[in-house]
Amino acid sequence: MNLNELLFFTMLFTIFYTYIGYGIVIFTLVKVKRIFGKNKTDNSNYFEPEVTLVVPAYNEEDFIDEKVKNSLELDYPKNKLKIIFIADGSNDGTVDKLNMYNEITVLYDDIRAGKSAAENRAMKFVKTPFVIFCDANTYLNKNAVKEIVKHYKDDNIGGVSGEKRIYTKNTEMASGSEGLYWKYESFLKKMDSEFYTIVGAAGELVSFRCSLVEDLENDTILDDFIQSMRIVEKKYRFVYEPNAYAMETPSESVKEELKRKVRIAAGGWQAMFRLKSILNPLTQPVVFFQYVSHRVLRWSVTPVLLILAFFQNITLLNSDSNIFTYTMIAQLTFYTLAILGWYLENKQIKIKAFFVPYYFTMMNYAVIAGFIRFVKGSQKSAWERSKRASGVKNMVG
Repeated sequence: MNLNELLFFTMLFTIFYTYIGYGIVIFTLVKVKRIFGKNKTDNSNYFEPEVTLVVPAYNEEDFIDEKVKNSLELDYPKNKLKIIFIADGSNDGTVDKLNMYNEITVLYDDIRAGKSAAENRAMKFVKTPFVIFCDANTYLNKNAVKEIVKHYKDDNIGGVSGEKRIYTKNTEMASGSEGLYWKYESFLKKMDSEFYTIVGAAGELVSFRCSLVEDLENDTILDDFIQSMRIVEKKYRFVYEPNAYAMETPSESVKEELKRKVRIAAGGWQAMFRLKSILNPLTQPVVFFQYVSHRVLRWSVTPVLLILAFFQNITLLNSDSNIFTYTMIAQLTFYTLAILGWYLENKQIKIKAFFVPYYFTMMNYAVIAGFIRFVKGSQKSAWERSKRASGVKNMVG
């Protein structure tokens, strides 16, 4: 095997490991841990500390009533659950509607400085030992708070992430490839959590031990991710609780989903630069392994390797081995399906065999586009809402 062939197979291995191999490795490690370890979760007694639910709500007039109703119906002692809605910068009827409810605290400032700034400000009003953040366009299951706070009986737990679920009108918990992607992500988070810690929480439903929360820079793009990883930096675990979930509808179109993915990718690059200590394998070796395997490879080298591997494969077609012909055919077939998926999406026709390759290709394109935005400094920290198929109203109605 010459150097060019070795380079090609190294690229293929890295691509495989990033998207499939790590899932196999972490699943195997968890299986081994289950054999030799013990489950330390203590569910013997109720644990119902005071907790605050914070809901950032920017221009959510269309379904803010349903979100408030959902929040008030959570199964948790009313005297122990404080509810705060922060609607900074909203210029529709969101604040007027929120002010109609005496059971909640409403925070409002007419300046919109972004989600991180709003959450920093909201934390000044949180007096409980634990806080839960969730998005205004999500629906929480009734036991969400109970399922989250039970983990805080362990003093080594610094935060808890709930599960994100994709809801469609026919009540299935998946919609095309977005739903498949989140199912796989949920699997990886379960494995990460059981092995040691998840590496980054999603803001749809996330909880923190308040004593560990620190103000984020106002230009932070992925506030939930960086806040959770800074807690991991302090050598606390961040666990995943799938029985606490936030339902939201899928993006209205792949165009809307792409807008969201590019923003996340730009935030991923920002996070890698701000969480440098975790990239030191000597500081926390297990966290380093999980972080690089689950996040860093996806957000950095692997999308570029997909392009390089394609062109490297072309240079190897004259090799004596037929394997390079087969890998070229496989790549051409995959990207042809992706192009067909793009064409059918524009015609509003979704066939999973075509749509999955298209969605995968789109996600990797988003990483490169996100890197360009990060370098140019053009990604705003203020969240530009993606259009979704429907709001909370459809989920609770």
